[in-house]
Amino acid sequence: MPRTKSEEYPLIWFAASACTGCSVSALNSVSPTIKNVLIDEVIPGKHINLRYHATIMAGQGDAVIEEMEQTSENRKGGYILVVEGAIPTAAKGIYGVLGEKEGKPIPMVSRLEHLSQNALAIIAVGTCAAFGGIAAGAPNPSGCIGVDQFLKQRNISVPLVNIPGCPPHPDWFVGTVAGILLKGLPKPEELDEHKRPKAFYGKLIHENCPRRAYFEEGKFAKKFGQPGCLNELGCKGPVTYADCPLRLWNHGTNWCIGAGGSCIGCVEPGFPDLLAPFYQKLTDDALPNVGQEKQKGGLD
Repeated sequence: MPRTKSEEYPLIWFAASACTGCSVSALNSVSPTIKNVLIDEVIPGKHINLRYHATIMAGQGDAVIEEMEQTSENRKGGYILVVEGAIPTAAKGIYGVLGEKEGKPIPMVSRLEHLSQNALAIIAVGTCAAFGGIAAGAPNPSGCIGVDQFLKQRNISVPLVNIPGCPPHPDWFVGTVAGILLKGLPKPEELDEHKRPKAFYGKLIHENCPRRAYFEEGKFAKKFGQPGCLNELGCKGPVTYADCPLRLWNHGTNWCIGAGGSCIGCVEPGFPDLLAPFYQKLTDDALPNVGQEKQKGGLD
């Protein structure tokens, strides 16, 4: 039988104020591999076509910029826009530019505004893209903001999914893309108040931490390397929503607390400023009551 033509979803990966760590993490996807994601039909009959990614594409210069622009114009409302990194907005966006027109640099804010308006949906990959992250840390001279804030400032109402993390687990990104291909855009009830997929960000680190029993017994480590809950050493697991303890990292090898460190809350809004100092204990009213899904109170 003749093979049915695959439905193609063009994808533009737009890098703003970022370290490229989120790209590196996504490229380390194991099952499926990034080759499967980009070349194969991960979802039968549907295929991702990566049109622009400054880190991994072979082309450069005007030719690849033109490809990005043509995708935006020719596939209006039909392509997925992935944003990596925060958006520099100060001084009319001069702190971050992408390409030139008539010899003048084009600010990322201008590029992103145009790309956002024409997109089917936007995926903000990494905490910088989602919430501003490290790029927006005080004193933030470049005026970096996250994609959600950027869209609201410009009254752009395109569906947005946040995949925070510094960097995010590759499964969080690949799983989100696969979900869009399989079922369409996430429904509002499938996202939390920060537009994160509940499938990955629905439970506190604290709820599934292997050191939770120590917390219940009141046994706290006084320095790293000791047995016990790491709360006294500043662990932010009690106020951080992610499935790291269950999913693990590097093909299921380990994760921060499993390696002897503490959770620093990298998937949360306000990271790193609101979660710092990383090794300072949370106030007691910031800790969730056992059995409650949401915490109350704040941080030091």
